[in-house]
Amino acid sequence: MNYLSVENLTKSFGDRVLFSDLTFGIDQGQKVAIVAKNGTGKTTLLRCLMNLEQIDSGRVVYRNDIRVVFMEQAENLNESHTILEAVFSHDLPEIQAVKRYNIALKSGSEEEINDCFQEMTDLHAWDIEVRVNQILSVLKLDDRSLLVSKLSGGQKKRVALAKVLIADADFLILDEPTNHLDLDMIEWLEDFLSKAKSTILMVTHDRYFLEVVCDSILEIEDKTIYRYKGNFSYYLEKKAERQEQTQSTIDKARNTFKKELDWIRRQPKARGTKQKARIENFHEVKKVASQRIDEDELDIPVKMERLGSKIVELHKISKKFGEKVILNSFSYNFQRQERLGIVGNNGTGKSTFLNILQEREKPDNGKVVVGETVVFGYYSQELIQVDENKRVIEVIRDIAEFIPLEKGRELSAAQFLERFLFSRDMHYNYVYKLSGGEKRRLKLMTVLMANPNFLILDEPTNDLDIFVMSVLEDYLRSFQGCLIVVSHDRYFMDKMVDHLFVFQGEGKITDIIGNYTEYRKQLVSAQRAAKDGTAPEKPVVKATVIAESQPKSEKRKLSFKEKAEFDQLEKDLEKLEAQKEEFTLILSDANSSNDDIMNAGSKLAEIVALIEAKTDRWMELAEFV
Repeated sequence: MNYLSVENLTKSFGDRVLFSDLTFGIDQGQKVAIVAKNGTGKTTLLRCLMNLEQIDSGRVVYRNDIRVVFMEQAENLNESHTILEAVFSHDLPEIQAVKRYNIALKSGSEEEINDCFQEMTDLHAWDIEVRVNQILSVLKLDDRSLLVSKLSGGQKKRVALAKVLIADADFLILDEPTNHLDLDMIEWLEDFLSKAKSTILMVTHDRYFLEVVCDSILEIEDKTIYRYKGNFSYYLEKKAERQEQTQSTIDKARNTFKKELDWIRRQPKARGTKQKARIENFHEVKKVASQRIDEDELDIPVKMERLGSKIVELHKISKKFGEKVILNSFSYNFQRQERLGIVGNNGTGKSTFLNILQEREKPDNGKVVVGETVVFGYYSQELIQVDENKRVIEVIRDIAEFIPLEKGRELSAAQFLERFLFSRDMHYNYVYKLSGGEKRRLKLMTVLMANPNFLILDEPTNDLDIFVMSVLEDYLRSFQGCLIVVSHDRYFMDKMVDHLFVFQGEGKITDIIGNYTEYRKQLVSAQRAAKDGTAPEKPVVKATVIAESQPKSEKRKLSFKEKAEFDQLEKDLEKLEAQKEEFTLILSDANSSNDDIMNAGSKLAEIVALIEAKTDRWMELAEFV
């Protein structure tokens, strides 16, 4: 049963055509995602479907008598409402009945209460209050009397999401529903939407979300639309096949074009003997031969100052705000090529930790020692702070006209923009004309231009499309400095990091070996064990680099057996280091499959734990060699 039919939809802003003659349909029960590069009109398309944006031509037709609800990327809430009033601000009969019933209860009129009771029963509205409580609880909107005007941007986004989910609509249209949600919320929403009976059309850059929830992908490219009936993995496979076929067609056309061009040139200009059909065909072939498939490559071999032996040392740092403890006597030494992920619920102190690390904020106690060779590059969640009336290329030239590369080479500002997927025709666009994702990309570019060797990325994937994220991953895998990533994008975290700081609140931070998926497996195992009353599988915890000094043993010499053990430990550690290198290469290989990455992350956790244990024993024995 068809729920939405879109025919020959065209939309442009001035002389810029976003999409032309889009035609597609969505049937009852389908869960469809729209993917496209930033600036190609994903949000505009959703707004056109909801008649919030005027279209140039075409038709949008919904099935009669279905309930359609839209969650915009920017919150559109009444600032004077409380959270509860905001989520109940629907014209749905069931929700209006709940409102009237609550008013009747306050009035004390038995007649009104009975009427409203019957209305609630007729409309099957009794479960709405249960659903509201569940959704608000999961989204951590516990104080429902708070005014919308007092909420943070993230809280407003969650209120807007709650309002949409509570509506229980036939057709949900969602623009970036996972933005500003923590990892637990994202996983809950993933499960909620997977089981929902509603038809769904969404824009999201969360690749695990696309994999699990969606059964169809619509891709906007070259102002037209391509449909793939499958999840994200299927889409990637079929897109690659389509591009291969297109490239083959282009190659054939180029060969034909060379022959036809030679024929055109050899014909006398004054003689009207050229075959009209052949000339027309020449222009068609030229059009195909001139096509170019964009390779999303982010190859930026910027010159980076080599890190010294001392990078960043944290010596028993503590921090609290009032009674809220953020850090409690925390010590850690960062090593070369550190690849650390940071996870934890909002408010557990992740941003404060990053500020203390960069000496932007002072700890209450303890000491931060930063090596002389360290150059921080910090990508924060705030939008780029530049004059909106500047052109894109001017933003880059204000930092540097040329960027130094390896081996004494240089890259001009224009070339650097192209490497960062800003085509030549965008260089002189004003910043205010850029989409949110394009502004994020420009900001990321300005951070990397400083040639940092200690890169800190705080939610780098927000508002970046899946194509930019893919090429950013390629760049970061070859990055030779230290990397810290704070992200709610599970796919990105799995590929980028090899251990995690888990911020658990009250100053408790656990260092877990492995990627995010491995950590979640351990967490689920522990939760299941707690429920069943069995012993949980213990997470692999990394030993703290800075340890308390231990009193030395009075022993002075190794026994024969201990000497043999010491020699064997050296051999074992050499083998384990080789295995660690092997699995690290799999994690950093762009061609590795998800299964390979998951398996490598699990094995790497075991190997690192063994190395830690054997190294401790080796050091214990080495004192007496």
